[in-house]
Amino acid sequence: MLAHPTLPDAPAGAACHDDDHPHEECAVFGIWNAKDAAALTALGLHALQHRGQEAAGIVSYDGRFHSHRGLGLVGDVFNDPRVMATLKGDRAIGHNRYATTGATLLRNVQPLFAEFAFGGLAVAHNGNLTNSDSLRQELIRRGCLFQSTMDTEVFVHLIAISLYATVEDRLIDALKRVTGAYSLVVLSQDALMGVRDPMGVRPLVLGRLPGEDGKDGSWVLASETCGLDIIGAEFVRDVEAGELVIIDDNGIRSLRPFGDTKPHFCVFEYIYFARPDSVLEGLPVYAVRKQIGKELAQESGVDADVVVPVPDSGVPSAMGYAEASGIPFELGIIRNHYVGRTFIEPTDQIRNLGVKMKHSTNRPALNGKRVILVDDSIVRGTTSRKIVDMVRAAGAKEVHMRISSPPTKHSCFYGIDTPERSHLLAAQHDLATMAELIGVDSLAFISLDGLYRAMGHESRDAYRERYCDACFTGEYPIPLIDHDREFGPDSA
Repeated sequence: MLAHPTLPDAPAGAACHDDDHPHEECAVFGIWNAKDAAALTALGLHALQHRGQEAAGIVSYDGRFHSHRGLGLVGDVFNDPRVMATLKGDRAIGHNRYATTGATLLRNVQPLFAEFAFGGLAVAHNGNLTNSDSLRQELIRRGCLFQSTMDTEVFVHLIAISLYATVEDRLIDALKRVTGAYSLVVLSQDALMGVRDPMGVRPLVLGRLPGEDGKDGSWVLASETCGLDIIGAEFVRDVEAGELVIIDDNGIRSLRPFGDTKPHFCVFEYIYFARPDSVLEGLPVYAVRKQIGKELAQESGVDADVVVPVPDSGVPSAMGYAEASGIPFELGIIRNHYVGRTFIEPTDQIRNLGVKMKHSTNRPALNGKRVILVDDSIVRGTTSRKIVDMVRAAGAKEVHMRISSPPTKHSCFYGIDTPERSHLLAAQHDLATMAELIGVDSLAFISLDGLYRAMGHESRDAYRERYCDACFTGEYPIPLIDHDREFGPDSA
């Protein structure tokens, strides 16, 4: 007799209300020629808090470098006026961390800072290097001493051993040694620099803060446009794939150290990661998510009484689904926004209540109804099952789940913290089995072509790739050097 399929276990110690979505990446922010640069950087990091909640840091410069880093949210790390008073200068960079490599320790908090022969340099990094282990071992053999367990530190050592004279040439030399997905902001005593990897997988935008009384304005770099909006900066443009921008007292310059590149922006930014009020690569995130819901309704409509989002990331797609289907939109699930990621869960009984700490049902909107639940993704399925059980306990007659991304069948190696493939529900089961495991009457995901239509394309064109969608297709645009060396090329 075959064993009944079960949902994959969460890793030991994982918060059960957090393990069913791909986790955030990181955020970077930089500003040049601004009064109170560190305070503006803290505001920018606050707007980008959704990209990482484990730690935050700022490095500023006023003729000397000043640094403060800490574990926790931006508001916790930079809530003391005495700390902010130490971060002097008219230029600064900052970082919010979600650990995709390296443990959550103070020595792993960015920006990283080091003194070189040419002076000080601070580096903040969003993304993952796919050859960092190989480079790390090579650098250790050369005598480099690593102070952290992050791949970001590889950049620091590569810059240190470069034989080029200028900071920008040393940085370019380092960039040409690494493979992976990254956006960097770098602060030297003479310049603020921002760079994206040759495929532009991770986002980075350029903005301008107008000057006062005829003075020159400030240049701003941020992971998303919402980081510009909070300080009143105007969006100028996206930093392009493979572009290095250099900002100094003479203005701004653009270099193309990688030559011609083929962009593959991360498609999951539109589905889940970016804040809905951001605009990335020319597309408003909110509008894309709403259009995904419309496509989903057209592809997998079902008779129902209400469309209910799983908050918060499922809300725009649920609105689009309701609009396209003509089925009323209701807030049938209410989210508690005051649950921190670091809540202590000491026993299995308390741990199993984690989803109820984060979500509760609005019984009058669900009782006796045929419900369509709209969520952005299913990773393990564990939280989805708990939410479905809550909706049924609130009196729902039927529960149909619609997902505004294609099935996540492959792990991400480019800066998103997804489980190993053996823990991905869609990699292990067909649609009918997934529906049974989650406990829904029906389950449907948006198709790849539907996702691309929502972003303004006719369909996904395998011969003209525009985005990185490896988590759905297994087609990795950047070589997985370390992974393939350890596990083989067919194990991703």
